[in-house]
Amino acid sequence: MSNNILIFGGNGFLGSHLAEFCLKNGFKVTVIDDLSTMDRINIQNGVKFIRAKVETYNDEEEYTHVVHLAARPSPEDYIDHPLDTLSSNSWGTQNAMEIARRSGATFMYTSSSEVYGNASVIPTPETYYGYVNPNGIRSCYDEGKRFSEALIMSYHRYYKMDTRIQRPFNVYGPRIREDGQYGRVIPRFVKAALNDEDIIIFGDGKQTRSFLYIDDWVSATWKFLTMRGLSGTVLNIGATKEISINDLAARILELTRSKSKIVYKPSRVDDPTRRSADISLARKLIGFEPAIDLDKGLSKTISWFKGGK
Repeated sequence: MSNNILIFGGNGFLGSHLAEFCLKNGFKVTVIDDLSTMDRINIQNGVKFIRAKVETYNDEEEYTHVVHLAARPSPEDYIDHPLDTLSSNSWGTQNAMEIARRSGATFMYTSSSEVYGNASVIPTPETYYGYVNPNGIRSCYDEGKRFSEALIMSYHRYYKMDTRIQRPFNVYGPRIREDGQYGRVIPRFVKAALNDEDIIIFGDGKQTRSFLYIDDWVSATWKFLTMRGLSGTVLNIGATKEISINDLAARILELTRSKSKIVYKPSRVDDPTRRSADISLARKLIGFEPAIDLDKGLSKTISWFKGGK
C-alpha cells in the first residue's frame, strides 16, 4: 500500500505546510478542515480537500498515517469558543483515533507546550508533568490537549497502536494568521509594525518564549511521523533560545523600520512567565536541531506579510 495520509486541520498554519511537504514526498494527501479558524484557503493542487469537522468525519478509505492538527490555537479564540475547543480535543481525538485504528495507521497528535502550563522547570523536558489551572479561563485548551494525550496513550497501550505525540513550542512563519483574535504574538507584532500601529504587550514584557520557524517544525515533524521505532513517544519540538517579549518587539521594530509605539496592557490570566523547550530527546531520537535563527525567520515572515499572500 502506498503512503496515504489523512490530516485533520490541514488547511491551518501547521497543517497546510505539513500537507504540502507530504505531497512533495510522494504521499497521497487528504485534508479535513471545517475552515473555522482560517481566513484563506491553503490547500495545494493535488491534495484532496473535504470540509468537515474532526468530531464527525468518517470514510471507508485506508490510510497509512493519520494526523490530528485540528484546534483553535490562539488564546483569544479558544477563550471565546471553549466548548468547540474542548470538543475537537476530546470527541475529535477519539474519532480520529478510531479511523487510524480501523486502518492500522500510524497516528500522530499535535499537542502543545501549553500542557506544561506555567512550568517551574526551564527548559522544560517531556518528563515534566505540568502546572496547569484545570478550571481557569485557558483550561479548555490546556486540559483539552492533556486529555487528548491521555486518550491517545490509552489507545496505544490497550490496542497496541502506533501513536506519536508532539508538543510544538511557538511555531511561526508564512500563512500564520495575524488578524483580530486569531493573531499570535509574532504575526500581531509584525502586522502592527508594518502599519505603524501600536504594538500591544500584555504584562510587563519580561515574559519569555522560544520561537521555532515553520520549516524547522516541518522537518522535525516529518521525521517524527515517518521514522520507525517511535511508537508511544512524546516529543518536544521547539527552539532552545529564549527571548523576552520586549526584546521581540524591539527586534521586529528594527527589522520593519517601523514607527510603531509599544503600549502595555494588563497581563493575561494564567499566561506563563517563561517557555522554552528541552529538545534533548528530539536530538537523540530524530536528530533534530533548529536550523533557522530568529532574525532569519522573522525576516522571512515579514517578507511574506509584505507580499500580502
